[in-house]
Amino acid sequence: MTGPALLSIGEAARCLREGHVIAYPTEAVYGLGCDPSNEAAVRRVLHLKHRPEAAGLILIADQFERFEAFVGPRAAGLLDRALATWPGPVTWLFPRAPGVPDWLAGAHRTIALRVTAHPVCRDLCSAFGGAIVSTSANPSQAEPARTAQRVAGYFGDTLCGIVEGALGAREQCSEIRDLVSGEVLRSG
Repeated sequence: MTGPALLSIGEAARCLREGHVIAYPTEAVYGLGCDPSNEAAVRRVLHLKHRPEAAGLILIADQFERFEAFVGPRAAGLLDRALATWPGPVTWLFPRAPGVPDWLAGAHRTIALRVTAHPVCRDLCSAFGGAIVSTSANPSQAEPARTAQRVAGYFGDTLCGIVEGALGAREQCSEIRDLVSGEVLRSG
């Protein structure tokens, strides 16, 4: 096993468009990502992580408009609640659009979204031209990967590659809040 290749932003965007899974640095840990509209790629992420489909996945983007197809009707003013924290390390649970499949959102009526401030993630979403799946790059119950070497140890050649770049300065993964209630579901 030679390990995954190091990818430029452009190479990583091509991998995403071709339906592959990549790893990339985020605010606190390495993430696994893919095109959220590609069922086979999303299922590959779930398989690599040993994550149940019912759990759902987070999507990240460089701007809110990339999420429009995933978001269902919401009360006026609620978007402002999320926009006040973005770009930044807060993931919000938005009402899920009717067409969003269970293999992406899990057994939830919501979809988890974050407009990221991390420069590598922002550039990746911009180059891809859309939102991407963002889940920690580790098998379930294993320590999240904070180095490219750890990612390679977990996943080897099963990835298209690992995006070059540095992790952000955060110690913890993103906070998760419910958009409607404002409740904090995971501290960050």
